[in-house]
Amino acid sequence: MVSITKMKTKEVQQEVMTPVVHLQNLWVMYEDVPALSGVNLTIMPGEFLFLLGKTGSGKSTLLKALYAGVPIADGHISVVGHDLRKLKFQDKPKLRRDLGIVFQDFKLLYDRSLYDNMEFVLRATGWKRKKKIKARISEVLSAVDLAEKMDRLPEQLSGGEQQKAVIARALLNQPKLILADEPTGNLDPETSIEILNLVKSVAKQYGAAVLFSTHDLALLEEFAEARVVQFSGGVLFED
Repeated sequence: MVSITKMKTKEVQQEVMTPVVHLQNLWVMYEDVPALSGVNLTIMPGEFLFLLGKTGSGKSTLLKALYAGVPIADGHISVVGHDLRKLKFQDKPKLRRDLGIVFQDFKLLYDRSLYDNMEFVLRATGWKRKKKIKARISEVLSAVDLAEKMDRLPEQLSGGEQQKAVIARALLNQPKLILADEPTGNLDPETSIEILNLVKSVAKQYGAAVLFSTHDLALLEEFAEARVVQFSGGVLFED
């Protein structure tokens, strides 16, 4: 007879091994032209993937598909437990609370302080208690070594510091998946490696999977054990 403890252990293992991303034969069309052609991809909890490809290869379209930013023409797409083919418009914010999105062009609010940028996101995603908001902001800014600069405007930060701020913002709701869209594209090589190592570190700390889009092959050498997938003409290949 199987003990109750063993049964519960098996249930926990099955839950832990549920993919954070599962794509089967995914198609996205732009004006009758395929942007993604039959993409298959599975990402497990805690995995780190590099996403390679030239401009126009399909990288950005894939990332947009994962946060429900483009319509799906065909196939299956499940992201952090959400079936995106069935996702209603009003449920998109709930999906995006489970994701951390790191943009290359930062998308910070330049008329307010770093702290106020973080507070804006938390209040927009349902946080209400001021004490908890302050504690959470302090926690994520400390994780990226910006706690002492929370009162500064984004323009008073370097490019690398602004990208760190975007990473902190992505961590606010403890995401299960971090989508990094060319986060080092505008940074010098030394800062790029620093940002990569920071993403690796905070993802491990929070138990998040990462899909890191880049065209910088030098970063792959810094993290040779990471999984690599590559786009070409809307088709995904695994190296």
